[in-house]
Amino acid sequence: MEKMVISEFYKNKRILITGDTGFKGSWLALWLNSLGAKVYGYALPAEIGNAHFNLLNLPNDITHIDGNLLDFDKLNQTFQDVQPKIVFHLAAQALVRLSYDKPQLTFETNVTGSVNILEAVRKTNSVKSLIYVTSDKCYKNKEWIWGYRENDELGGHDPYSASKAAAEIVFSSYRDSFFSKNKNIGVASVRAGNVIGGGDWALDRIIPDCIRSIMNKKEIEIRNPNATRPWQHVLEPLSGYMLLAKKLYEDPTQFSGSWNFGPTIESIKTVKELTEKTIGIFGKGSVIIGNTDKQKHEAGLLHLNCDKSNHQLAWNPVWNFEQTVKATIEWYKNYLNGENPKLLSLKNIDQFMEDLK
Repeated sequence: MEKMVISEFYKNKRILITGDTGFKGSWLALWLNSLGAKVYGYALPAEIGNAHFNLLNLPNDITHIDGNLLDFDKLNQTFQDVQPKIVFHLAAQALVRLSYDKPQLTFETNVTGSVNILEAVRKTNSVKSLIYVTSDKCYKNKEWIWGYRENDELGGHDPYSASKAAAEIVFSSYRDSFFSKNKNIGVASVRAGNVIGGGDWALDRIIPDCIRSIMNKKEIEIRNPNATRPWQHVLEPLSGYMLLAKKLYEDPTQFSGSWNFGPTIESIKTVKELTEKTIGIFGKGSVIIGNTDKQKHEAGLLHLNCDKSNHQLAWNPVWNFEQTVKATIEWYKNYLNGENPKLLSLKNIDQFMEDLK
């Protein structure tokens, strides 16, 4: 991925990001703003005071609109007012375990909300490129050892995974029924692995749980120590989304479809390995194995095959597992020591761009 090409492409582009108050969305908004894009965000207010979005003071740099995906009139009016060239749809209920507690909210947000996005895009002639983010968990998990390809079966045991599979089916229908007939717009659904990075404070995610336990001088309790995940820094899939959005803008027919953005095999590690690496880099903490909640199913083995992105986009991961965890944990460590979170995040982006080949 040519960093200078990406930098030049996004300058002065009108970008609309749904979910800019979320973890991935706030990183994407910061990155695009640093490249000179005109960034607009649409999302519910950040749920916690120390959310990455708030720590960055993003409303000082971008135009943010408080709004719910389920409020179609407001969402559509935002599209008409902004007239974006590129849309990144990241807004979602993104937690597996919360989806068991709030299944109706999960399906409404991830399915109906996504329908509203697609409908708003369909009604906005300015849009030339749509990145529609789902999840690696949209695949029907058969616990097999090889990675899932873009044309593998969709499905989901838990409400979150099922909602993302349903969102993919909705996307496919809109693509085939409407967007494939419009040569002026490119649309793609994207699926990424488990992202980590500074500024994530969500409950029931391993890195935030580790950091909270260390801060509170408690043992880090992990439920499924042997579960493997494709760990990647948040900037990895975002770089893929940005590259693909550019490709869609320039050649919608060739690049529309579904794409995986995951790490290399080397970065597929167990929860226990990630936790131990976190403790080692932070320099303190201890881990215990907690009781698994057998009422709430979670995948044990899951990773993506990214051959399509590797070969057709020339996209490849930049950081290995060691670099990924180091960048993440040092962000938290330095932030807790009083360093400016925005400068820490920009430093990560600068280093990532420097390491791009």
